[in-house]
Amino acid sequence: MKHHSLAALALLATAGTASAQSSVTVFGIVDVGISRYTSKSTYHSPNPFALPPANAAGGAKTSQTAMSNSGYAGSRVGFRGTEDLGGGLAASFWLESGITNDDGAKGITNFNRRSTMSLSGPWGELRLGRDYAATFWNDTIFDPFGTNGVGTNLIANINSRIAAIAGPGSVVASTDNYIRTGNSISYFLPPNLGGVYGQVQYTLHENTKRSDQIGTPSAKGRYVGGRVGYASGPLDMAIAYGQSTAADSTTLNALGIATATQERKINSLNLGASYNFGPAKLFAEVSRVQDKNETGALQSLPGLAVPFMNSTTRKDKYNGYLLGVTVPVGPGLIRASYASVKYRNGAPAPTDLNSLLWGLNGNRDTTANQISLGYVHNLSKRTALYASVSRIRIKDGWNNPGVMGAITGGSASYLSGGTAQAAGWAPRSSMGYDFGIRHAF
Repeated sequence: MKHHSLAALALLATAGTASAQSSVTVFGIVDVGISRYTSKSTYHSPNPFALPPANAAGGAKTSQTAMSNSGYAGSRVGFRGTEDLGGGLAASFWLESGITNDDGAKGITNFNRRSTMSLSGPWGELRLGRDYAATFWNDTIFDPFGTNGVGTNLIANINSRIAAIAGPGSVVASTDNYIRTGNSISYFLPPNLGGVYGQVQYTLHENTKRSDQIGTPSAKGRYVGGRVGYASGPLDMAIAYGQSTAADSTTLNALGIATATQERKINSLNLGASYNFGPAKLFAEVSRVQDKNETGALQSLPGLAVPFMNSTTRKDKYNGYLLGVTVPVGPGLIRASYASVKYRNGAPAPTDLNSLLWGLNGNRDTTANQISLGYVHNLSKRTALYASVSRIRIKDGWNNPGVMGAITGGSASYLSGGTAQAAGWAPRSSMGYDFGIRHAF
């Protein structure tokens, strides 16, 4: 017993010495609520003369009621600390894990939200590790709902789907290089530049290079981006640009000759701003995302002795905007936003006879619009009740149901239900409700 006591005292002494040199904080958010999601789809066939299935009348509807988390703020547990190195220098770490407190299935199994080490001084901050992508900041800061719950704006919702379908993903999250990016090197400007702030960011793809194979290493997983803004008084505005390499591959035959290539890059540009008038705070954002996919295949023509690489390029574009407002009302806050995203199909229009007969070379674009309304009632500085409702309407959803079939929240099973293009169902609308409580510590 005495040995254990001595060991405990030694440990406390060590901890006391460490705390004198640096500070460590444990923090987190627990957010839980009841959510209701519904989505409606219509049957659409490229053949106008084909008989629809018997269950197509009136469309299809999926619905789900669930206990949810992160309807107002992302549930998390984290540890952060800073050590003063003297001379204006400081070393800091930040480890933050997302949790699913509604069912307890996900705890601190990884630091998927953030895991960084940084060195800062009068010259700025150098930050290494997993962090927000530079281009995501505007999507979340200039959204009255902070990209949480059913009110998450369409720009963020659709960009997450693009990243999950086309992007590199990771063992941590399928939306990597949109919301967050791992293995990143970031530089942040110092905070004493008269309101000017910004960062540049580069993510290592960490792919292996082989000297005996052309086309290596693949750059898939690389992200390059930057953001610069100005904040002074009630005004805050920023512009950001980033590029994520979603695919970069070369296929070789037995002779070591390249027979196929693919290069796919997601380019994001957004501009956001907010202005606090006192009685109300206004938000606005415009965004353009380009999904550029270039593929090549080795081909040969009769009479041509040397084969050639035939390349094609497709550029899909997603143009969006957001308008929002928050209004303080006593201990509460009213939140509202309107968002719209237009998808422009970059594939060449089909010119075959079948497509001409059935009109498949006509309108191939999609538009989605969203309106959201919410109220937050602060019971204290750390605890709040909230309620949110959001509705999305989709026009010509059959042209791109995988990305533009935007759903207001929901579980994985809900998101994948009722909108499969292969089955002839096209997304038409969705609606979601959140009622919950958030506590910060």
